[in-house]
Amino acid sequence: MSDVVRTLVPARLDRLPWSRFHTRLVVALGVAWVLDGMEITIASAIGSVLQDKHTLGLSAVQVGFTATVYLIGQVAGALVFGRLSDRFGRRKLFILTLALYLAANGITAFSPNLAFLLVFRFFAGAGIGGEYAAIHSAIDELIPSRYRGRVDLAVSGTYWLGAIIGTASTYILLNPDLLPLNLGWRLGLLIGPVLGAAIWVLRRHLPESPRWLLMHGRHEEAEQAAESVEKAVAAGGHRLPPVDESKALELRPHGSPSYREIMRVVLREYPSRTFLGVTMMVSQSFLYNAIFFTYVLVLNTFYGVSPNDASKYLLVFAVGNLAGPFILGPLFDTVGRRPMISSTYVVSGVLLAITGWLFKQGALTATTQTILWSVIFFVASAAASSGYLTVSELFPLEIRALAIALFFSVAQGFGALGPTVFGALIGDQAHPDPTRLFYGYLFASALMIGAGLVAWFFAVKAERRSLEDLAPSLSMRDARTSAAAAG
Repeated sequence: MSDVVRTLVPARLDRLPWSRFHTRLVVALGVAWVLDGMEITIASAIGSVLQDKHTLGLSAVQVGFTATVYLIGQVAGALVFGRLSDRFGRRKLFILTLALYLAANGITAFSPNLAFLLVFRFFAGAGIGGEYAAIHSAIDELIPSRYRGRVDLAVSGTYWLGAIIGTASTYILLNPDLLPLNLGWRLGLLIGPVLGAAIWVLRRHLPESPRWLLMHGRHEEAEQAAESVEKAVAAGGHRLPPVDESKALELRPHGSPSYREIMRVVLREYPSRTFLGVTMMVSQSFLYNAIFFTYVLVLNTFYGVSPNDASKYLLVFAVGNLAGPFILGPLFDTVGRRPMISSTYVVSGVLLAITGWLFKQGALTATTQTILWSVIFFVASAAASSGYLTVSELFPLEIRALAIALFFSVAQGFGALGPTVFGALIGDQAHPDPTRLFYGYLFASALMIGAGLVAWFFAVKAERRSLEDLAPSLSMRDARTSAAAAG
């Protein structure tokens, strides 16, 4: 059994002012969400192109299946790489998962047939799924506690920056007057790897999480990593505040917990946090998948908007989603987690119900529908992003990445029902009736309002508090047990 270690590393990291190092860290790691936003948008846009006989000649069902395989890959990647991130380190995994995405997606662009496309779409999804678990862990463990809320929300919100880039690129890449039909979609799939390659180089210069090193008995390396962060901050002209000696921690390195330990922590020790995380993640996933993946279908069926013109509406929708986490994010660190989480979930749910009623009454046009949806998702985007923040900061460090992966996987599984349910509600109607879809909006609204109420009762006052204060690591518990036994 390892000896007990006394350390100030977490306190040293939390006391630091914001610096260029932290900005570089967020840019290097947060790109995963940008890439996923681009992937989903471009993949949706090229679906009809892949049905053309001059490309791969796929059927509509086969096109839909490629998206399903990508989502399955995300879930598998999150679970596998989340576990590996807790075991082998954040840095190794966020380098590996990005490399997997770059290679798989780059190869996908050269797909000669459906089978080839499906295999590499799966691995591209696995890379992105693994990214979510590794990067949120690393960011939360390296960012000073007083900035953690706004940073996590901003990082998650950049998914919509990717959607904007993807939508804008399809204007050129899928225009047959500018590029051959069988070339444009392939170039579209190469945009992500080109962007990711530049970021991959930047990631190689990031340190391992000092907190992770501590929990795995690598105390000297943790001290060196923390010192490298302090030097980077000081090099930017910032004065380093004194370290509060009272925040020293005692640890007995625990290492990687067994699956039995993990389930005990998640289900028996933190049941209310687990209930909170599942509720938040499932409700926002259902809402987003239901609305976003049927957006073009609604515009076309009820307002006569062509798929080509729908891109303009998608851009407006994406801008609202991008703005929400950036503008509302700081409030999660100042006003607090509980009031902001509960209010964003409830307000977005209420607004969706009102908009759904106006839709049912035939009081909206494609433009006003899009404006109202943009307002709703300005708020809902902050709510959805806070789900990832919540599941990342409320569990012990030794299981943090896997906890993120577990909640993400459950949410994806439930959220995948959204497009199917809403697609069935829209249906193939000769004379479209909005009533059935209105009931779908009410259901999604009820889920969001319910999650907001759950957050009001179960959300943790996590703002400006250290990760160790919110959820003592298993290593800290082992040290206390050792001290009690010795006493």
